[in-house]
Amino acid sequence: MSAFTLADDAGKTLVERVMETLRTRITGRMAAPGSKLPSIRTLADQLGVSRSTVVDAYDRLMAEGIVQSRRGSGFYVAAHLPPFSLSDSGPPLAREIDPLLITRQALDGRHIRANPGCGWFPNSWMPQEEIRRALRSLARNSDVGLTEYSTPLGLSDLRILLAVRMADTGVEAHPDQIILTESGTQALDLCCRFLLEPGDRVLIDDPCYFNFLALFRAHRVEAIGVPRTAQGPDLAAFEAALKEHRPRLYITNSGPHNPTGTTISQVTCHRILRLAEAHDLMIVEDDIYADFEERPAPRLAGFDGLTRVIQTGSFSKTLSASMRCGYIAVRPDWVDALVDLKLATSVAGGSMSFELLRNLLKEGSYRRHVQNMRTRLAGAMSALTPQLVSLGIMPWHEPESGVFLWCRLPDGVDGGALTRLAWEKGIVLAPGNAFSIYQNYASFMRFNVAQMQDPMLMDDLKILLDKAAAMAGDAAP
Repeated sequence: MSAFTLADDAGKTLVERVMETLRTRITGRMAAPGSKLPSIRTLADQLGVSRSTVVDAYDRLMAEGIVQSRRGSGFYVAAHLPPFSLSDSGPPLAREIDPLLITRQALDGRHIRANPGCGWFPNSWMPQEEIRRALRSLARNSDVGLTEYSTPLGLSDLRILLAVRMADTGVEAHPDQIILTESGTQALDLCCRFLLEPGDRVLIDDPCYFNFLALFRAHRVEAIGVPRTAQGPDLAAFEAALKEHRPRLYITNSGPHNPTGTTISQVTCHRILRLAEAHDLMIVEDDIYADFEERPAPRLAGFDGLTRVIQTGSFSKTLSASMRCGYIAVRPDWVDALVDLKLATSVAGGSMSFELLRNLLKEGSYRRHVQNMRTRLAGAMSALTPQLVSLGIMPWHEPESGVFLWCRLPDGVDGGALTRLAWEKGIVLAPGNAFSIYQNYASFMRFNVAQMQDPMLMDDLKILLDKAAAMAGDAAP
């Protein structure tokens, strides 16, 4: 069992913080039922507190029923724990930076007036008529089955098209190395099931896509953050984390990164792969935003040849979130094991979405749609950037492509406070600390440029910024 770190909550007593440290490890299943916990002296030394503090914490946790004492042996996790809860599996998060709550709010459109914090596009940006036309064509084709499961790997014609598409970004994969999934999230989940055990450590960018953080909680692994730079992860910090924590896996975006919009340089790619080989690190490269690039950035999977890198992706952002289709591209000797996991957790998936996507890719409408999206995104990015700057919101990086602007807020404005104020107006924002394992980005915000086309939104944002700044001034000593 890895060493314990004292929960950081200045509003609680030392005993309560020790309890929170133990409770988080136990309810997050990082300490299995029946497993032995550190002795009083060991835990006191690890946390830098007195032994009496640890004794009090253990006594209270025994009263709660999640810790048991065995005479002459020590303290153990209770044999029967409450059902697993993601919200209890890590340190408590403020509502406005809880990734699951942000996702719930963004998906529940009943009270939403504007959604610049979400990660998807307005319906008006999506190829509604092309999808309807493809559905009609599919319905008329009696050779296409609409009620069957798909094959274990997924529709072969679609996998061939995906192999061609991946080659455009420098990734060579035979169609039989590609596994179709129900979504990009399922693809990532299967990779985690395949590679990780509870208690393993995983490297992530800081900041990173906030659902990665929720996914790691679900798999009961420990996330280790590495600062993200404009060229990719900070290589010195990356190497130091490998040496100190011995992680099993690194998950990242090489193409337009969520939330920063950065890409990985060739030099960074080569260095990451050398370090991965030296430290027996596996890499999952989530390439969901690949089609937004005019000129593809380097891909880890391309340089690696799918030896140590697994690539995942989907079409939920570029085509339709309702037409569920993701994929995994993996080395040949791992295909069968991943297919078995897919069959065990979701059988084979539905063939209708795969057939529909095949039609859209094959007849050319998808290519035209993506090119139109790139043009619109470039225009939206160019128009929005000076408007944000006029409000004192400064882009941290100017992306060459993609949908996100990662911005620093005006001095003194807290992203969480701004988000809470925006909720009252029916506006969903994405504050910086929702993307940070170490809560390093309180003064940042991610903006989806496609969701900021309403001219009234900038007026609302200015009012909200003024209120947040006034609140910060009132709270200052």
